[in-house]
Parts: sequence; C-alpha cells; structure tokens
Amino acid sequence: MKRGESPIKIMTRSFNECDIVFVATYPPRECGIATFTKDLVSSINQRLPKNTKAGIIAMNSNGVNIYNYPSEVIYQISDTDMNDYIEAAKQINDSPRIKMVNIQHEFGIFRGAWGDYLLAFLEIVNKPVTITFHSVLSDPDPQLRKVVKSISEKVEDIIVMTNKAIEILRRTYHVNTPIHLIPHGIPKVSFDSQDDEKTRLGYDGKIILSSFGMISSGKGYEHVIEALPNVIKKYPNLIYLIVGETHPIVRKEQGENYRNLLVRQIKKLNLENHVKFYNKYLALEEIIQYLKATDIYISSSMNPNQITSGTLSYAMGCGRAVISTSFLHAKDVVNDKRGVLVGFGKPKEFEKAILALLGDDGKRRDMEKNSYYYTRPMTWPNVAMHYCDVFNKYLDLKGKEVESLPEIDTSHLIRMTDNFGVIQFAVQASPDTESGYTLDDNARAILVCTKHYEKFREFKQLDLIRTYLNYIRYVQNRDGRLYNFVSKDRKIEHWSEDAHGRAIWSLGYMISSPNIPDDFKRDAEQMITKAIAASEEIKSPRSLSFIIQGLYFYNRIANSAKIRRHISKLADYLVSLYKSSSNPSWNWFEPYMTYANSKLPESLLYAYLATGKREYLDIGLESLDFLLLKTFKGDIFVPIGQRGWYFKDGEKAEYDQQPIEASYMIQALILAYKIVRDEKYRKYAVQTFQWFIGKNTLNQVVYDSSTGGCYDGIGENAINLNQGAESTISYLMARLFLMDL
Repeated sequence: MKRGESPIKIMTRSFNECDIVFVATYPPRECGIATFTKDLVSSINQRLPKNTKAGIIAMNSNGVNIYNYPSEVIYQISDTDMNDYIEAAKQINDSPRIKMVNIQHEFGIFRGAWGDYLLAFLEIVNKPVTITFHSVLSDPDPQLRKVVKSISEKVEDIIVMTNKAIEILRRTYHVNTPIHLIPHGIPKVSFDSQDDEKTRLGYDGKIILSSFGMISSGKGYEHVIEALPNVIKKYPNLIYLIVGETHPIVRKEQGENYRNLLVRQIKKLNLENHVKFYNKYLALEEIIQYLKATDIYISSSMNPNQITSGTLSYAMGCGRAVISTSFLHAKDVVNDKRGVLVGFGKPKEFEKAILALLGDDGKRRDMEKNSYYYTRPMTWPNVAMHYCDVFNKYLDLKGKEVESLPEIDTSHLIRMTDNFGVIQFAVQASPDTESGYTLDDNARAILVCTKHYEKFREFKQLDLIRTYLNYIRYVQNRDGRLYNFVSKDRKIEHWSEDAHGRAIWSLGYMISSPNIPDDFKRDAEQMITKAIAASEEIKSPRSLSFIIQGLYFYNRIANSAKIRRHISKLADYLVSLYKSSSNPSWNWFEPYMTYANSKLPESLLYAYLATGKREYLDIGLESLDFLLLKTFKGDIFVPIGQRGWYFKDGEKAEYDQQPIEASYMIQALILAYKIVRDEKYRKYAVQTFQWFIGKNTLNQVVYDSSTGGCYDGIGENAINLNQGAESTISYLMARLFLMDL
C-alpha cells in the first residue's frame, strides 16, 4: 500500500464486525509483541462466545507496509503518522459494535517522545481502553514520567506482568488507575527430558546451553562466551546455542555489528565447535524444540531494569533450569530452587554457575521440575482467563456462559482407549499402559459416548461403546458380579460395590437411548439383568445411588412395576439414613461427606421421577441445597477434598479436589433444574462447570483444550498435570450434560 492511501481499503474485516479491538504489532511482523498478541488473541477467542469477535489494529514502523496480514487485522497505523492514530480512534468511535480496546504497549512501537503519539489516539477514542505495559522503566526522566502518567489517566485498566511493575507505577509514576497482575503467557508443553529433542536436532550426547531471542547489543552474550573456555575443559561435549536473528531495526541501523563481534570473540577463544548460531526468526514450534533440548537456559540481559522477559518465561515454562543476570523480572521469578542469578557482565559468575549446575544432576533436575510447576499458571489458557476477567466488565457477557464453553473433543478419550478398554492412568497426556483398566472408567465412558452419539451421531462413538461393553462382559462373573480392576496382563481383580453400581447406571442409560443400535442394547440388557440380581446385598449409599439411576433409565424402556418397587426400596433406605443422621444444622445422609456426594440427592430426584413420591423430591432438594451450602464459596465451586473429607463436627478438607466431583454436581443440578425449574440450580450448574475452565481455588484451567484431556485434580498449591481416564471422562460428562440446559 502506498503512503497516503487509506489502509482500510485492503482490510477484509471491518470495524463493525468486531466487539473488541487490540492495538499492537502483529505477525507476520517479526516482533516479540506481535507474537505475544497473536497468542493472546488466539487464547482469548477460545474463551469468548462464538459470536464475539476480536479485531487487530496493526502498528507498522516508519510507514513501512510490507506485511500480508491475516483477516483479523482491520486497520494499520504507521507509527510516525499522527493522522493514522486519529483516524483509527474515529473508526472505533463510529462502530456501535465495538465495546472496548486493548493496547499492547512497548516503548518503540509508538513514536514521538517516549511514544506520546499514542496520546492522540487516547484523547479521541471514547470506548473503554485497557493497556498492557510490557515495560515499566524504574528510573524515568521527567518526560517519560509525564507520558506514562498521561497514558495511565486515559485508560480504564492497566495490566502488568510482575509485582515489581505495580510497585514502580504506584510509587514512581503515582498512577491511581486500577492495575491487574497477569503474567507473561507461555505455550502449554509437556514436561520431558532433553534426550528426544537432542536426537531430532542432531545433538545426541551433547550438553546444550542456549539463549534465544532477537539479537542486539545489550543481550550480554559476550559475557557467557567468555565464561566457556574453562567449562569446556571439563565438559568438552558442551555446545552453546544462540538462537534467533538480529532484530530488524538493529539490522537496519547497525547491520550485523554485534553478531560479528561475537563471531570474532568465538574465534579468538577457539570456541568455533562449541558456540553455534541459529540465525532465523523462530516459529513457536522451533522455539519449543530448542528449549526442550536445552540442559541450562542462559538469560544474560544487561538491562537491570528489564521488567518482563518472554524468553525467560518460555524457558522456565519448558521446565528448564536457568542462569540469569539479576534484572527485575529475573529477580521476581528465579530463586535457588529454579535457577541461579548472577551479576551483570560477570563471566566468572556465569562460569561458576554453569559448572555448579552441570556438576549436580540431581539439583538441576529438581530445578527443572520446580520451574515447570511454578509456571503452570502462566500458560496461555490461564492468562486468557485473567484477561477475560478484566474485559468482561466491558463486553457484557452475562448470560452467554454456555455459548463460550470449549468445543467437545473426545480425542484424549480415544487416545486412552485400546482394543480392550480405556486405560486407567496417564503420565501427563500419555496413557500409562502399566496402570491397567477399571470398570469405573469403562462404565462412565459408555455413558459419555452414548450421550455424545445422541448429540452428534458420530459413528466412532459406537466403536468405543462396543469396546467398553466388551470390557464389562469380560469382568462379569457367572453370578452377575462386576469386578472392577483388570491388570495389564488381563488378570481380573477387586470386587467393588461402587463400580458395580456405576456399571448398572451406565448400562441403564445406554439401554434407554433411542439412538443406540438394538444389538448393543440386547447385550447391555443381558449384563444389567444379571448385575441387578447380584446387587441385593449392597448397602453402600453411593453404590445404591448409582443403581437407582441405572434402574430409572432402564425402566424408561422396561416400564416395570417390579423395577419401580426396587427403586422405592433403595430410595427408602437412603431416606432412612437421612432421617437418622440429619438435624436442623446438618441436612445429610451420614455424619460426614466424602466422595460422589451429589449422587445421593440426585438419586432421590430420580426416584421421585420414577415413583412420584413427594418425600423423595423434598429430601433430594433439601440435601442438595445443603451440599451447595458446603461446596460453594461465593460463586466458586470448592468440592469436598479427598485429603480428609468433611466430618460433621470437623473442618472441611478442600484438597485434593477431583474433576469427578464437579461433574457429578453438575448432573445433580441440571436434574434439579429440569424438575422444579428453579433458576438457581441452572446458575449453580454453570458456575460449577467454570471449575474446569479456571474459576477455582487456584485460578487455573483444569481442562486442556490442546489434548482434549482433563488434569487429575487441584491440590493446595498446584494442579496434578496427569490426564487420566476418570478426569477426562468426568469433564466430558459435565460438558455433554451441560448441553441439556
């Protein structure tokens, strides 16, 4: 596009097609802020309702417009052209659809004195504006202080990435605008050893140090190189990778002076075989590959006031021990459990730190794990969740919660299933074939696949159901009992009343579905008939609750007075437990709450539907309301934790929280809503589902949209990052049942 032409002419999406506008650099421009913005917008789009759209106003440098932008870019601003800033603000004002603007701010993106051209945009735009400060300089001159203060006064919210940035803005710039701390986003990757990636890169048997990012003076690489000769004497198989191209602006103004300086230094120290450049602007996949191959990541910035480092965040996010100069961000995130801080321009300190970490494999491995777990709240889904919490004030998303739920994805369930059944456990997202199989998981999987097939008619779900039915047949003995565990070598072990009950529930549900093939139902009916006959001696309240549900669904087809009498018998037993245990301050079936608590009131609601007996409805709702009282803090679902349960006269255990508890609660609430149409049950069901997508005690996303799996639970300080069968199936049950609202 020639200067003077309106950039709006070549845009494929207009201002009137966007609800939120981001002002930032954007790919294919090669810039760290551009990459950040692309990842942020992509993650936010996954959380917004499908009809809520984001648009980008892309910042171009010095009038250069050589970029073939994607369709989400609605406008381009030349950073040196004040008219472009003004025109963009006017276009935003004229769009009735745009609700808010977010600016990704970095010095150098906006021109004028300390980027004060941006003030022209902010003076005119009349929509709410939030701004993300990627840099907050701690020792500003008067002009810088004035510009930052003026920008801050013209926006509704400020987002920063470290506590130190908040402190500087408050104390040094005297900013009074609301400030939100949201960390720098990082990609979600598995925690792996370096070996596989070293093999792929051709570095088998090598020790890899690495640094990555756009190269410019001030990176401090020369001090790392100077530290290497003595290290290599002890570790001659060491290679230091400097990954990334020279910054385009630096290359334009200074050429390759800094890189050439490094090359001369490498030759002088005879390190040609030990320091390698990878001179390219990296795609995310390449960055991850090099970081995963890295034994120690080196962050050698010479700027002590650097408030944010995306490269340091990425390295720690891949679970790598780090050695870093002590700039502000590094001091915030690196301690002796995650890495080593060194002085600026101190080769001897780099040398000492590298030798210390290479000489203690155990300590380095601990640092890797600590870095990985420390950075889990920084993954893009978690960062996007916190951005949306800020944006929701302006986007008016109330009542659209269900519209913004993740797409249903059974790929991890399929990954966890072999030709025998669904495998019990996973190591991160990889099935742990040594863990064997359980009836619990295979029975619940039948329910999920049946529900999925009812909604979407996806035929591969029938193949899965057949696999799970075959598993149930395999574990049922001659007297009808259904055994729970099967080892890897197909040895049947462990009778479980709960598993037996869950199988009856799932088989009953499948039989009641009008969409499932008749031959499947005939097989299931043979198994459920024998299983019901074998359940006469079961007294566990939760087992009976599962059985009541299975009988209810089975009876929708059988329409049998005998089955209804059986339901009444079991429900009466639960009622007797309730009456003997409850009092005005404890409306519950037992003097304690443990697991699968919501199944007890839910089963009485099903008994009411089957028999019409009002007492079942009254006690079901009363006990469900009591459970809600004990498992919600405000609008956050906090299930009874496995680490101690909850006894009537004791303290409620809040950890470890399990996905299955959220799933079961959602099912009970949806049933209550369908029966009595009380809006509070619908609201609570949606709020409970939010537990999976970040509204929980850790404020972290539990569902992994990149795999279709669900993490195994929430501890007091961290999420269990394994994605086993129970957790994934529980999530899918919750997501599918929520479609009934």
